[in-house]
Amino acid sequence: MTITAACHCGATRITLPAHPTEAKACNCSYCARTGAVWAYFRAGELSFQSREGEATYSASDGMNLHHFCSHCGMQTWGDSPDWASMYNADGTPKNGDSRSMPTERIYAVNLNLIDDLDWTAIAVERVDGRNNW
Repeated sequence: MTITAACHCGATRITLPAHPTEAKACNCSYCARTGAVWAYFRAGELSFQSREGEATYSASDGMNLHHFCSHCGMQTWGDSPDWASMYNADGTPKNGDSRSMPTERIYAVNLNLIDDLDWTAIAVERVDGRNNW
C-alpha cells in the first residue's frame, strides 16, 4: 500500500517508504502553531511526486527548513540537522558536549496530510521543544 502525504490543494505530494510506527508532536513556537505531527526519514527515503509552488521558512538562518505549499498554505515537510542523533528529548547532549552538532540531516513529514492514516499503529511522542531548545 502506497502512503502519500499531500497538501490541501495537492500541489505537494510526498510518498513515504512505509507506514510510520513512530512520530513526534512538538510544542516549540513553530510546531505548536502548525499542529504538525512529524514522522522522520533519512536522506533518500522520501519520494517527491510534486513540489509545485513549494516555499520554505526558517527561523534559524536556514539550519532548520520548514517547507509549505505556497498555494494552500499547508505545512508539508521539514529538513533539519538530525538533532535526535546528538541530543536526548530533554535537550541534554548524548555525549556530554553541549556544543555538539549533528553531521547528518533528517527529513520530517507532517502526518496530518495523509488521508486514512492508521493512527493506532503510530506511537506519538510529545516533545517539549518550547523548553528544551
